[in-house]
Amino acid sequence: MTTRTLTRRAALVAAAASASLVLSACGGDKADHGSHAPSHPSASATATATAHNAQDVAFAQGMVPHHQQALEMARLAADRASSARVQDLAARIEKAQGPEIRTMTGWLEAWGEQLPMSGMDHSGHAGMSGMMSDGDMAALKKATGKEFDTRFLSLMVEHHQGAVEMAGTERDKGAYGPAKRMAGDIVTAQNAEIKEMKQLLGTS
Repeated sequence: MTTRTLTRRAALVAAAASASLVLSACGGDKADHGSHAPSHPSASATATATAHNAQDVAFAQGMVPHHQQALEMARLAADRASSARVQDLAARIEKAQGPEIRTMTGWLEAWGEQLPMSGMDHSGHAGMSGMMSDGDMAALKKATGKEFDTRFLSLMVEHHQGAVEMAGTERDKGAYGPAKRMAGDIVTAQNAEIKEMKQLLGTS
């Protein structure tokens, strides 16, 4: 009798231990599932934030040389312009667009896309909205004083209008959040500068 009782008790203890392990395992599974669940929406959100499309690539590839020409024009004002307001405007254009060029170049490198050719030869971009021709640039470089001021402001108004058009397309059709935000900033800033330049020209 004693042996049987001990055997039955041992069996019951073993069964209880097994049940406890099963319940613990189930509970552990739920805890694991719960801990991983929040990562899925986060990963999805990250993927959406970094997604880009062909318009984003076109925007960066087009705006980099467009900005580079604006910098080339702005740098001429330092020793050619007669108006301090024109010189100040040119300095602000250079300060704003230089960092934007570096940012857009970084996007293209990260996306594995071709970078626009660097340098001052913009002949390959002559058909781009607002881009100056080689003749326009040559005439601007020869001008000084008030003639330079007038020519610079007239050309830069046209140049800015082209940039605003390009940025508007990116804002409407792009997918990459940072590019769309930059496009919005370009539209706002350059429309304000267009208004300022027209006032300086006396045409507004």
